[in-house]
Amino acid sequence: MRPIALLRAPLLAALSVAFGALAVVAGPAGAVEVERVESDRGVVAWLVRDETVPVTAIEFTFEEAGAVLDPAGKPGVANMLSGLLDEGAGDLDSQAFQQRLNDRSISLSFSAGRTDFSGSLYTLNRYRDEAVDLLRLALHEARFDEEPVARIRRQIEAGIRREATDPGALASEALMKTLFADHPYGRPVEGTLESVGAITAADLKAFQAAGLTRDRLHIGVVGAIAPEALKPILDAVFADLPESGPRPDVPAVEIDGPGGVVVIDQPVPQSTVLFAQRGLPIDHPDYYAAMVLNHMLGGGSFESTLVQEIRVKRGLAYSVYSFLHPMEKAALLRGGLATENARVGESIDLVRRVFADFQQDGVAPEKIADAKTYITGSYPLRFTNTSAIAGQLVAMQRYGFGIDYIDRRNSYVEAVTEEQVNRLAAELLTPEALTLVVVGRPDGVAATLPTPDGVGG
Repeated sequence: MRPIALLRAPLLAALSVAFGALAVVAGPAGAVEVERVESDRGVVAWLVRDETVPVTAIEFTFEEAGAVLDPAGKPGVANMLSGLLDEGAGDLDSQAFQQRLNDRSISLSFSAGRTDFSGSLYTLNRYRDEAVDLLRLALHEARFDEEPVARIRRQIEAGIRREATDPGALASEALMKTLFADHPYGRPVEGTLESVGAITAADLKAFQAAGLTRDRLHIGVVGAIAPEALKPILDAVFADLPESGPRPDVPAVEIDGPGGVVVIDQPVPQSTVLFAQRGLPIDHPDYYAAMVLNHMLGGGSFESTLVQEIRVKRGLAYSVYSFLHPMEKAALLRGGLATENARVGESIDLVRRVFADFQQDGVAPEKIADAKTYITGSYPLRFTNTSAIAGQLVAMQRYGFGIDYIDRRNSYVEAVTEEQVNRLAAELLTPEALTLVVVGRPDGVAATLPTPDGVGG
């Protein structure tokens, strides 16, 4: 069967670049019609009709039903559940269920992020009735038989063991644990070897009943389907879910330094470096200014300053980047690079220097204008497929952007001013508050922060 995908980034992390997908469905953004569809039993979905291909994509998310809802002391339940919902349901055991999917080329999957729990269905319309019934079975009559539970457990444990020696995975885990410590965001989404080994079928059933509830649900649909055909599908799949369940206690966290360096020894010829400082929540009035600022800092490929200073001018790293990482109860500005051990110190110094230069000197007006032109001009080009579009409809609902967000998004970027960007650079970018994690054997880089307990499983 397919491997488990260990989802590390929450839906929010992609929002700063994701809302371009819909624009190319029907040409200009203003030509896209997003319809609100409510079923007879009150299930709501947002729909974009596209008759060009006879397919239907359904994406859905249960908010606050990801790893943050894992039982205390038992991380990994949400992730394990996501791997088992399609491993047998109703009268179909794992093999029969998967065979039905394969025979009809139906794509059905689930994933658990740090915050939310999501599902995805993609099907040719001639098999849509069967696909919908399989989704309904997965959500309402999952079996959790002994064999698939044991097999998925082994897959997850194998993934945890691999990540224990993978520099990027180690650095990411250490960064989150350093920043968030005992906060739910500091827990590994996939769990630990100890916790995954202790998860039972009863744990999975209890989590499903508590977390996959109607009051958490957001649905996006794209394809050759009319509202009247969608309504009974919504009722068949979602109407009989539990009405509500307990919400996790996830306190807000302000990431506010001071920073430092974590060094994790690993015998590799080059070191992986991740860094982070506080960012902005996605509903902050300066968020679109932060989008423009990050594009110039490290999010704009070869045109960004970090790439120019570290890769182009000095050849220190093949890849260096930064990105906005807003989460439900915290916000980060993150980045990373990889370079040979002898040049890690120089690379870190350059990252700090670029942050300091932006903070102290600001950015030239023409660079701000170029960044805004790129961000608005590339907006219609971020289309991937119907499932990705449906996922953006979910995100728009999840974070309250409104059904006409597609028409309004570029105006927010265009409204960003030079004064706003440079004020934000001075207020936000703080080189001395950067938390860095280095995995490797960097020459001349000393740790100033301890390695968090339990990193690497």
